Amino acid sequence: MLQKLNQIAAAIRNAFARRPQTEAGDTEIAPAPAAARQPITFNPRLLALLLGGAVIAAAGYQFVRHPPMQTVGAGELGVRINTLDGSLSEWREGNVLVLPGLHAFSTFSLRDRNYRPSEIASADGPAPLQSSEGLSLGVDLSVRYALDPARIAQNATSLPPNLETGVVQPALQSVIYKVFSRYTVKEIFSTKRADIQQAVEAELKSRLATDGILLRSVLIGKVDLPREYKRSMEDMLAEEMATQKLQYTLELKAKRVRETELEAEADRVRRETAAAAQANEQVIAAKAQEEAMKHVLPFKQRQIEQRQLEAEAEKVARIKNAEAAAAARRIEAQGEAEARQKLADAEVYRAERMAKVSTDQMEREGAALMRHPLLVERTLAEKLSDKIQVIVAPPSTDGRIISAALLHGNGGMPAARTSLPAAEPADAPEER
Repeated sequence: MLQKLNQIAAAIRNAFARRPQTEAGDTEIAPAPAAARQPITFNPRLLALLLGGAVIAAAGYQFVRHPPMQTVGAGELGVRINTLDGSLSEWREGNVLVLPGLHAFSTFSLRDRNYRPSEIASADGPAPLQSSEGLSLGVDLSVRYALDPARIAQNATSLPPNLETGVVQPALQSVIYKVFSRYTVKEIFSTKRADIQQAVEAELKSRLATDGILLRSVLIGKVDLPREYKRSMEDMLAEEMATQKLQYTLELKAKRVRETELEAEADRVRRETAAAAQANEQVIAAKAQEEAMKHVLPFKQRQIEQRQLEAEAEKVARIKNAEAAAAARRIEAQGEAEARQKLADAEVYRAERMAKVSTDQMEREGAALMRHPLLVERTLAEKLSDKIQVIVAPPSTDGRIISAALLHGNGGMPAARTSLPAAEPADAPEER
């Protein structure tokens, strides 16, 4: 500050120094000879004004460069230090009044941070880890940490600007090299990874706690093995896999042999069980048949007796049926004889009645013929009308009818010629 004030005063002196006038009225700055230089006197009031203006200008510059209001964001903690008495105050989210020259203000993030050292991630890296065999190996390590809010004010003046390189990295290196050197590469790679992680986390937590840092977790990721060890491990794993495969093959064959033995034993037991079951079934069937025969024989005896009784009943029934049939036949024969007798009597009566009727009819016809002789010719013509078309007969000389000439002939005269149809022969003349 004093240096800046001296520079301002020198500039003011140069500005108010006497300048010679030229003919044109312009000022020309020319150095005065050494013999003519005289000491410059200043007005105290003017100097006080100049000094006040310079102080105000410097204060304005500081106000612009360092505003008096500072902001504390979310997830942050602000610490304001009074430079006069050294007192501390903590501030959360919001605005904080910070006066230049009077207060020193710092903000600290309360969020979790991750640190992953890249120099130990590869076995060929700049700072690989060492196992108990002296082999180099790389580990992908991740450390998650955060500041302890209760101790930030206490350690605000002693914490470095960069926590990662100033606190976490040295503490982690002092722990991991010591812990990893206790184990072999195989243990680090496979069986002891969880133990190593717990050991590193426990020791590192106590170291970071002294600086007000909370250790959240330590995670061990990929382990980078040396090439020679990796090659030998691959060969060893191949041999172990071949050995395990052979062992599994032998166990499988032994299991198959055991399975065959068990199947044979099961087959034998199954056959024995089937034979015993079959024998038991036969015994049970024989016993059941014997028990059934005890009930069947009386039943058969009763069936025989029943059949005998049925035969006797059938015999009696047949006899009764035969007797009934004989009686029925006798009754039928008697009825038939009586019916025939009655039919014969009826026939005799009918014949007698028919004879009497015929006699009466002949008497009536004879009487009619006696009264009307031409009825004979008419009757003959009616009888022959459907078969005879033309009758040729000689006339009667003795006064008899034509039919007499046709039936008996007329002395030596020829019989009458008849013309019959071609399809039917002539019938013989009827005689009465």
